[in-house]
Amino acid sequence: MVEIGQDDSIRVQIRPDPFSAFEALECWAGAAAASAVFLGRVRPQTLDGEPLQALELQHYPGFCERQLLQLAREQLQHHGATRALVLHRVGTLLPGELIVLVAVEADRRGCAQRCCSDLLEALKHQAPFWKREWFSDQGTWLSGNTPL
Repeated sequence: MVEIGQDDSIRVQIRPDPFSAFEALECWAGAAAASAVFLGRVRPQTLDGEPLQALELQHYPGFCERQLLQLAREQLQHHGATRALVLHRVGTLLPGELIVLVAVEADRRGCAQRCCSDLLEALKHQAPFWKREWFSDQGTWLSGNTPL
């Protein structure tokens, strides 16, 4: 597990092992007036509708964390939010497993909600993760991302 963060306002972790979202949030939460949280789990079907056996995620260690840190900085600044937490799994995950946690704190709910949503979308479309869906004992690398 690599954790990168240059100040107390952003925490980024890429984890090969499962994590408890509620424990992570409890340890991270500050005193801001508003928080927004997104929890993402592995879907039970492939993009083509086949039953999914597993989802494999790979990343470029170090580079991926730095990219996520930069995306979080940009979104915090853009929305006027104060803090962000990004936890993301890599490795082989089963349907239903928690894959991503994005949390944002701000002085107002609108800032927190918009920043959380935009940070998640930036992560989904700009972070260097490679995904392979496993079904029927074969794997298919995904060339794009899932729709909103």
